[in-house]
Amino acid sequence: MLVNGLMFAPRYHAEMTSMPASKRIGSHLKHAEQALNGAKSAALRPSGLTVPQYAALLHLADNPGMSAAALARACLVTPPTMNTVLKNLQERGLIERTPHEWHRNILETRLTAEGEKVLADADARAVRVERGLAAEFTDAERETLIALLGRCIGFLEAARAPREG
Repeated sequence: MLVNGLMFAPRYHAEMTSMPASKRIGSHLKHAEQALNGAKSAALRPSGLTVPQYAALLHLADNPGMSAAALARACLVTPPTMNTVLKNLQERGLIERTPHEWHRNILETRLTAEGEKVLADADARAVRVERGLAAEFTDAERETLIALLGRCIGFLEAARAPREG
């Protein structure tokens, strides 16, 4: 197709896909996730943290001594990503990593006093986003949304698992 002297590929027709993007629940979930990450990124910026760094500090506050692998699973990121996150946090003096008492090749990770201070500031900012989001729903709607998202997660995790037979 020629438009203003430029050649463009023809548009795809709706008949070429079996489900329009606007009807795909996954598209809406991804859009919501990106919007949440964008809002949290903006909220956390004054604290000097990224969303993955904040998530790591938050999990470490509840579970001091976690390994990088356990932290990656808890934060839903890959182990290489978590190693980068931890390296950056350690360079800023927000965490310390020490060998496990019995398993010397496992490093336990803990917040430093500075890490606790930065987390307190960041958490207040992130909680404002979470409370604002929650305020968009009634109590019943929030419970329903959480239940529906749980069903989505359950189905998608089962769909990812290898099928037998």
